[in-house]
Formats: sequence, structure tokens, C-alpha cells
Amino acid sequence: MAKRPDTDWRIITAALQLGAETGWRPLTMGAIAEAAKIKPDDLRARFATKRAILDGFAARIDQQVLDAAADDGKTIRERLFDLIMCRFDALEPHKANLRAMLPDAPSKLVGADPRLAVHALCVSRRAMKSSLEAAGVGTGGWLGHAKIKALMAVYGGALRIWLFDETGTMDKVMANLDKSLARLEGLAETFLARRGSGNSEAAEPS
Repeated sequence: MAKRPDTDWRIITAALQLGAETGWRPLTMGAIAEAAKIKPDDLRARFATKRAILDGFAARIDQQVLDAAADDGKTIRERLFDLIMCRFDALEPHKANLRAMLPDAPSKLVGADPRLAVHALCVSRRAMKSSLEAAGVGTGGWLGHAKIKALMAVYGGALRIWLFDETGTMDKVMANLDKSLARLEGLAETFLARRGSGNSEAAEPS
């Protein structure tokens, strides 16, 4: 049986490619529809906005990460390391496009949209919350919020190295990530406490 075409993914990859070439801000839904070989009305039925396309991309990456990072009894720190490294593996085919769309990309493309940075923070928060939960770490309440922010900082540092490192290896990324996770582990035992342990699920103060 022939494989069913993945129209949503064709739209997503077309949008990323065009965003890298022309900048995200001037990119139109019409141009994306043309590149993806789909009618504009059909495109909007699937993705109402360009932001929805980016959200669709993020959701695909999230699922790839969860599918690839098997839970094989490792420590929480090791599990988080694997989850984040699996994320870089999933993002690798799109690295050049993502780098070109950033407002501070080396190419300084005209049309780079600083709003992408804001959207990237939202995507990062969802991704790190998912990673913590996949590793068995509670994310509820004020302490959970602090854990998510801390892991976002760890991921952000490794992400920047990954985006702009031209060595062709992951050595610098892995070294940075391992050191940052070790620092978090050393700062507070509660950060890497498993879900349900202690007050890791403490409620938000009223």
C-alpha cells in the first residue's frame, strides 16, 4: 500500500524553507500555499496562521523526541540529557533554516522577525515542561514553574551553541549540557526530585 502523503508536514517544511530564504515577517500564507502545492483555502483549513504552522512543527518535534528517548531506568539527570540531545537530533535537518530565520542570525537577513524570539520562548517552555514530565519530574505549582524556567535556561545555552557551532560534531553541545545539568543537580536536590516527591507539586500560593 502506498504511503499516504503528509500534507501538513509538506506545508511546515515549505514554510521553514521560505522563511529562511525571505525572512519570516514578509512571508505570506499565499506563498506558503504555492510552495506546498496546496490551495490557500485548504492551507488555512489546516493552519490558520503562520504561528500555527510553527506550532505544528514544534508538536512534531516534541513527538519525535518522546518516541526516540526510551526510558531505560536512567537517572533523571541522564534522562533529561537524553531528551534534550534527542531534540537536537530531531531539529538537525532543519538547523540551517531555523538559524537563518533568527533575528540575530549571522546572515542578518532582511525581514527577520523579532517576534519569533517571543514565540520561541513559548515553544521552549512547552518543550521543557514535557521533558521534565517525561523524566518523571513534577511541574506543578510554583516550584514546578521554577524547574521549567531553570531547564529552559539550560536548553537555551546548549541551543545557541548547537545553532552556531560549525565543527560538525556535538562535543561542545554535550559538554555544555552535561555541565549545566550537573550545576542544577548540585544547586538543589528538589530540582531533580521525581514527581510526587516532597513538595515538588506544591500548589500555587493564593
